[in-house]
Amino acid sequence: MPENSFDVVISGAGPNGLMLACELALAGVRPIMLEKLREPSAEPKANGLVGQVIRLLDMRGLYHEFGGAPGAPQPLPGFIFSGLPVSFKGLAANPMYALSLPQPKLVRLLEKRAGELGIEIRWGHELTELVQQDGAVTVTVTGPDGVYDLTTRYLVGADGGKSVVRKRTGIDFPGTTSTSELVRMAHVSLPTELRTEDGGISIPGRGRLSFGHNRVERGMFIFAELDPGRPLVATMEFDGDPVPADTPMTLDELRASLRRVLGVDLPIAPPPGPGPHALRRIEGQNTRLAERYRDGNVFLLGDAAHVHSAMGGPGLNLGLQDAANLGWKLAAQINGWAPAELLDTYHSERYPVGERVMMQSLSQHALMAPGDDVTALRQLFGELLAVPENAEHIAHLMAGSDIRYDTGDPHPLSGRMVPDLTLETAEGRVRIADLLHSARPLLVQLTDNADFADIASGWADRVDTVIATSPDAPADALLIRPDGYVAWASETGDDADRLRDALSRWFGAARNF
Repeated sequence: MPENSFDVVISGAGPNGLMLACELALAGVRPIMLEKLREPSAEPKANGLVGQVIRLLDMRGLYHEFGGAPGAPQPLPGFIFSGLPVSFKGLAANPMYALSLPQPKLVRLLEKRAGELGIEIRWGHELTELVQQDGAVTVTVTGPDGVYDLTTRYLVGADGGKSVVRKRTGIDFPGTTSTSELVRMAHVSLPTELRTEDGGISIPGRGRLSFGHNRVERGMFIFAELDPGRPLVATMEFDGDPVPADTPMTLDELRASLRRVLGVDLPIAPPPGPGPHALRRIEGQNTRLAERYRDGNVFLLGDAAHVHSAMGGPGLNLGLQDAANLGWKLAAQINGWAPAELLDTYHSERYPVGERVMMQSLSQHALMAPGDDVTALRQLFGELLAVPENAEHIAHLMAGSDIRYDTGDPHPLSGRMVPDLTLETAEGRVRIADLLHSARPLLVQLTDNADFADIASGWADRVDTVIATSPDAPADALLIRPDGYVAWASETGDDADRLRDALSRWFGAARNF
């Protein structure tokens, strides 16, 4: 390939861009990453990961490395929806998982993984222009030594909500902008005696407030102590006086906001340690979804494709799974075995998931608004959340597991993330997540009464096969995509034709070996 010409260029080295780069590298494609920042961002944004993305990290062998507890990930017994508690106890298939991991640490961990996989990240290099022509994309980059051009077969914009890639490509970003609220947040220190055993806070003159989002009469109060001794405290006020954009945010400004929202003083002080510490003011809230995730050879990823409220923590669950969905498909195209239309399924599969996040994000935001009518609505909604069937619905909505991909296969498991099975193989006991560390397609045959493994031999260069047994086997065989989703499943042992169709649909034509 000519100098300054690459298979994939990724604009943006945040968590979503880094995850995509790692997924591509696992498939033998090493992209070039461009990032306008000179080093990884230390800005505290997301405080953790929630939903099916935890299982995705487990499938890449990253769950424990990123701080997960020993053993397989365990689902949460409950969570909050717009500050309302919802119990998941007793759910037959609870999809809600969580991992406390501040975004700066996540970026550092993914940067380290990218380095181990041989990925080049050009810090301080900003994509400023792009032109698509003749099946390629030429990008103009401004770096420390001046302006230069790169040519790439595919360009991915992972460059945030103000994405240059999206704007230069001309992809619309419809949605809503709410201007009535003002959020102030900071890491602080607080007297130890104010903490409660369940992670909340007890404020003299106000009472107990829970971990996370709390709706109060004059706005919203947020308390989250993910790092011991350094809790995050925030307020949201509605229809308050605007603050000039160039006014620095201070702890005194947050103290005054806390007094207005809570009706009492909260004794906050600067946080311990060197930081970085959050100290931010956010005016308004954008909820927007790109009209399409692909334009020719340009793709959008993460916040470049969707922005929304942070309430409920859906952002990284959405963006990192975008990356896993796109990564193997883009690599298949570059490696020469992608079926026709495979790249189009990135939009058709992930856009509906983005729509669901927009819906639940706006819903949670609306339920936080002031007013007696909203108070009554919250009371009713809280009663509905106490119904197990409704709690299960909310669990799948927040986890991102309520959308079933159209894989062209009728089995109930097809289009869903593969169950977390324990298998008995000739090499010993293994969890199915362990078999997906390499991010290769996988056929698991769970019966002796079929020749599924023989059929898949025509795809042996790109599909791994494991013959196993499992006491909890939900099917006789499973064909699993690299992103962990089931492409095909069998319960009859005579589904050979459907297996061939699924292998061809997702992994291209068979080869003779």
